[in-house]
Amino acid sequence: MAKRFGVMLDCSRNAVMKVEKVKEFVLMLKKMGYNTFMLYTEDTYEIKGEPYFGYLRGRYSAKELKGIDSFCVENGVELIPCIQTLAHLNQALKYWFYADVKDCFDVLLVDEEKTYALIDKMFATIAEVFTSKKVHIGMDEAVFVGLGNFLKKHGYENRFDILRRHLEKVVAICKKYGFEPIMWSDMFFRLANGGDYYPENPIFCEDAVKSIPDGVSLCYWDYYHKDKDYYSKMIRAHKAAGKDVWFAGGAWKWVGFAPCNKMTIETMLPALTACREEQVENVIITLWGDDGNECQPYSVLPSLVYVAEIFKGNTDVLKIKERFNEIVGEDYDEFMALDMPVNGFNKDETYVNGSKTMLYSDPFLGVFDVFVSGGEGDAFLKIAEQMSTYKAKNGKYRLTFECAESFARLVSKKYELGCETRRLYALKDKEGLIKLLAKYDNVASGIDDLLEKFEKLWFDTNKPNGFETHELRLGGLKTRIIGCRKRLCKYINGELDAIGELEESLVDEGKKKLPFLSRYSDIATVNIL
Repeated sequence: MAKRFGVMLDCSRNAVMKVEKVKEFVLMLKKMGYNTFMLYTEDTYEIKGEPYFGYLRGRYSAKELKGIDSFCVENGVELIPCIQTLAHLNQALKYWFYADVKDCFDVLLVDEEKTYALIDKMFATIAEVFTSKKVHIGMDEAVFVGLGNFLKKHGYENRFDILRRHLEKVVAICKKYGFEPIMWSDMFFRLANGGDYYPENPIFCEDAVKSIPDGVSLCYWDYYHKDKDYYSKMIRAHKAAGKDVWFAGGAWKWVGFAPCNKMTIETMLPALTACREEQVENVIITLWGDDGNECQPYSVLPSLVYVAEIFKGNTDVLKIKERFNEIVGEDYDEFMALDMPVNGFNKDETYVNGSKTMLYSDPFLGVFDVFVSGGEGDAFLKIAEQMSTYKAKNGKYRLTFECAESFARLVSKKYELGCETRRLYALKDKEGLIKLLAKYDNVASGIDDLLEKFEKLWFDTNKPNGFETHELRLGGLKTRIIGCRKRLCKYINGELDAIGELEESLVDEGKKKLPFLSRYSDIATVNIL
């Protein structure tokens, strides 16, 4: 039995959950069987004397965090602070205010006195508001550490040595405030394995082991593997370092507007089996919100219940579904259907994420149009109709299904638009293009509907900060749709002899499957965004 079995909620990718909603979420997690909770806050918490830290980002005040902590304590759930002390601080470090503590991109400047003064303030803050003496200090994905301003000031230095010194200083500050640190293991693990976090034969070399101070727990994160033996191999490699090992899996809600509960279950089942066999005592499941937190946490309730039940030894799927109904008050299979916009129409049920890719794909510069085979729009329309049925049945979570319906309906209209535009243009079929203009209008109105539904869902769950990102994206998409329509009209009317973008041929390598993309910036345009 694990000491800690918990959930980590990402509150740093624009969506900062309202305090009252956090409390509701904690109570639901407790019913599921979780005893630990983390709010992942890069800069979304208040630090005295640091006005630009979490500036206008909906950061939690000290009072708010104290209230959440007290609530968790009262309900027997340990609230562990989850911060960053090296990388992933891009939103704060973009300000001139932090120029002196910036190495490059999102990485703090190691060996800089002001850096450790800032980190000291971080710990002073969390020491004031959190009861738990555990703290997650981050330290992950700092791939450019030592390669920016550090390099200019000190020259090139062995990365192990840089990380070791920094970690020692962070741990010293951590212990000054009475905390026991946990850190993501990937940076030290990568350096020990030639830059690879998931090597075929993982090891923790002597240099890496020596670089990690005593008393630091290593958190091995893995959201991808479906092979129990690989998890076991990685856990054993971590344990060889002689440190306490935690495991973090993922509830897949970070690839767009729709979740991947099925992927969560397929990866967490073997992971939990390996954790049990290898006697890992602390397990968490992460709810990341990469690229703007488009998918709200209620969408992965099936993942959370399923994982909790498997963890307790319940492997009976029917009983798991019954348990879901007891806790959530809704139908398990209907919630699982929220996955459908991601993999609903793929015969092999692979996760190609066509819904987000083709939502933001440009109608004139759609490099992904070569992957459209036809019929996808009809498939998404069926998904929308299914969501419409479910929204009428799920009272408390109606907004979740309303948003899913609107999203699927919009994608059904948008998916083949660019491909159809290019085909008719190549044929110089102006009559066909005239008929296609109505589809452009339908897409524009569909964007309005999704934005309206998504706004309701966002403001019901989160602080308002961060929603502007989605207004900018969806509003920009609508403007582009309208702009393309205007140019099509000019071409149809003879005001334009040609449409430049449509004169260029798309590169087609004969592939039939969309690449897996989840970032708006990688999809919306081939030009500089």
